[in-house]
Amino acid sequence: MLGKVTQILRGYSYEQVRTVATVLQDSSINGMEITLNTEDAFEIIRKVSCEFKGKLVVGAGTVLCYEELVKAVAAGAMFVLSPNLMTEKMLSFCKEKGIISVSGALTPSEIAEAFERGSNIVKVFPAKEFSYSYGKTVCEPLGNLKLMAVGGINLSNVNNYLDSGYQYVGTAGGIFKSEDIKNENIHNLKKSLEAFEMELGKGQHNIR
Repeated sequence: MLGKVTQILRGYSYEQVRTVATVLQDSSINGMEITLNTEDAFEIIRKVSCEFKGKLVVGAGTVLCYEELVKAVAAGAMFVLSPNLMTEKMLSFCKEKGIISVSGALTPSEIAEAFERGSNIVKVFPAKEFSYSYGKTVCEPLGNLKLMAVGGINLSNVNNYLDSGYQYVGTAGGIFKSEDIKNENIHNLKKSLEAFEMELGKGQHNIR
């Protein structure tokens, strides 16, 4: 099951991704997305999903077409995200294979259509361009929807999103510093993760 927070990794090597996975594996943050516009993305997904099976939920991001989706799932992705609306063919494939599908949408009409097509979760992107309560406002007429805020999520605002209508968030630079990932600085990565988890524990979403 995908947790509340997903760490997004774009443009990092296998060794760098593996270092992040090692730091995350015993934490409350179990989702790790490798975007397909990363060099050797499918091979990274294959290696990491195999090594950290049962410890992390490894997925593929920036999935733009059916062919990429099939390759990502074959590599071991357990969830897939797209910056836009996935086609019905893509979503049917996810349902058939038991893969968590996260379509990208922004407006209430797009969000509703994504769920009608069969998305498990809808990624609201770019969330930072709207107020924290945008998710809650959308849910008022449409129901209790599984929305994921992506874009601009960090330690200082993660609880604002999770306390205001979003059930999930995805973040590329909100937990770890890019230079610590690139340098595989485990000490700094652990400190950053500890600070993020501590802040996360203060949110009202923990008492729902």
